[in-house]
Amino acid sequence: MTAEMTGGCACGAVRYTVAGRPVYMGNCHCRDCQRATGSAYFPAVLVRAREFTQHSGEVTWYESLADSGQTMQRAFCPKCGSPLFLRNPAREGGVVLYAGSLDDPSVYEPSRDIYTASAQPWDVMHTHLPKFDRMP
Repeated sequence: MTAEMTGGCACGAVRYTVAGRPVYMGNCHCRDCQRATGSAYFPAVLVRAREFTQHSGEVTWYESLADSGQTMQRAFCPKCGSPLFLRNPAREGGVVLYAGSLDDPSVYEPSRDIYTASAQPWDVMHTHLPKFDRMP
C-alpha cells in the first residue's frame, strides 16, 4: 500500500489527503454505523490526524452518542451528502475515513469485524476475519 491516500465526496467539493499508512482498517456493524452508511457496516480506515489534510470544501458535522458514551462526530458533504470521515473521542489523535470516500477504495483491507452482535442476518461477513461482539 502506498504511503499517501486521497479521497473526497461524490460531487468533488470536499477533497482530502492522508500522508501516511492507515493505523487500522475494519468493518463496524453497530447500528449507528449501519444508519450512517445506509448499509450493513461501516468500512473504517483509521489514520493519524496529523497526517490528514482537508484541502477543499466545507463539511457538515452530525453528532451522536457512541456506544462508549462519547460523542461521535461524523462529517459529510453538505452538497451531495457523501459520508467522508469521523472523529471519535475514544481514538483521540485519529480520523476515521469511510473507505468508500477514498479515490482508490481497493486499498481497503479490513483486519476484523466489530460489533457483530448488531450485524444484520443478511450480511455475509468475511469468514477469515476475527469477529468481536463489541469493540475489543
